[in-house]
Amino acid sequence: MDGRVLIVDDEKDMLVLLKRIIEEKTNHIVETECDPLKVAELLKKQQFDIIITDLKMPKMDGIAILDMVKNIQSSAIVVIMTAYATIETAVEATRKGAFDYISKPFRKERILITIDKAMAWQKLTQENITLKKSLRQKKGFLPIIGSSPAIMSIITMIDQVAKSTATVLISGESGTGKELAARAIHYSSHRKDKPFITVNCTAMPEQIIESELFGHIKGSFTGAWKDKRGIVEDADQGTLFLDEIGDLNMAMQAKLLRLLQEGEYKPVGGLTTKQADIRFVVATNQDLKKLIETKQFREDLFYRLNVINIHMPPLRERQEDIPTLSHHFLKKFKSLNDKKISGIDPEAISALMSKSWPGNIRELENCIERGAILCQSDIIKISDILPQEPVAHTLPVLDHNIYTLPFKEAKEMVIKAFHNKYIHWILQQNKGNISRAAEQADLQRQYLHRLIKEENINTEIFK
Repeated sequence: MDGRVLIVDDEKDMLVLLKRIIEEKTNHIVETECDPLKVAELLKKQQFDIIITDLKMPKMDGIAILDMVKNIQSSAIVVIMTAYATIETAVEATRKGAFDYISKPFRKERILITIDKAMAWQKLTQENITLKKSLRQKKGFLPIIGSSPAIMSIITMIDQVAKSTATVLISGESGTGKELAARAIHYSSHRKDKPFITVNCTAMPEQIIESELFGHIKGSFTGAWKDKRGIVEDADQGTLFLDEIGDLNMAMQAKLLRLLQEGEYKPVGGLTTKQADIRFVVATNQDLKKLIETKQFREDLFYRLNVINIHMPPLRERQEDIPTLSHHFLKKFKSLNDKKISGIDPEAISALMSKSWPGNIRELENCIERGAILCQSDIIKISDILPQEPVAHTLPVLDHNIYTLPFKEAKEMVIKAFHNKYIHWILQQNKGNISRAAEQADLQRQYLHRLIKEENINTEIFK
């Protein structure tokens, strides 16, 4: 990704050196400015991806440049250079929203690595914003809620596969949102204006599933007193979502295989072969490979279905999404129950994040619905949502897998979890007002805004 870089330093020799280093090794467009007072005008005239600024300059220091950039071009990344590299200056710069700081004298590799990381962050941020906006604007399905790496990876995958015609197999435990992902695939595809039809293979009795899927001809069996269109015919040109595909009987698996391979089927009792142009998305909470071993699922059908595999993670593996999901459900249920509820007590959020959630998102949604109904004040308390939860056990617990990671990686994971939880709490207290939240947290507004962007937190849910 090529970008635009602005370097601000009162030493002209430093500007020349940095410009040469960057232009020799990258395709970025580099501009320089030795007068900090002229930076504001530059920012108003053109967009930059990265601003590299010296910390100590006579007319205006790097912290002031950082504040100016965040006010004029909030999406730009700022890197601070300093010959006075102390913990205090680094903390001050990052608290105010700097992406990184570089100590002088520096190696050119340090500059180039920092620029590569900054550009990669810019690209990822823009892609995530674009993908989320695209998916949430589609009519006919609810947005995929969350900002954890697992969920952002799924959103990216959906965007990549939606425009194709490939069959998609969605796996995951019950309640993880498999149907939501299937709807996202359909409404992000070229078939979005055509039917999206769901069939639960578990709920449909074996005796009638063939008739329901393929239709039947009058007189083909007792009770067939007229011709009947099947679901497959209704789904023509659209998407057919087969939920719990692992429960489909072997006879129907063979007929489904032919439909997948040839696009052909026959109504029950019919002699004429019909054609159907359908995008198939299927889901299962079972291990299909184990079903193949026990002769309960056709191996050839599995490989025909498993072109693209999307695994929906259980809620216990994306705990950082629990605050966002909880507030999303609260907004829904306080409206349905005509309740004046402003938020969820931090102790309750802490308790929610400590649970294992065997029922996944569906269980969490039920929990928040119960809390909204039972709440007798303007804040949902732990007793409203988890009436039998001991208070002593409400502190969040770390995933035991964290102890298998290298120290630095584990520490970063803990810090990220803290950021996510703290920001949700402070925004809830201030009804989504970033300025008031920053003041209460004793943070610079720009730094809090940066953390909100990094965690992909939607401030609208707190208003």
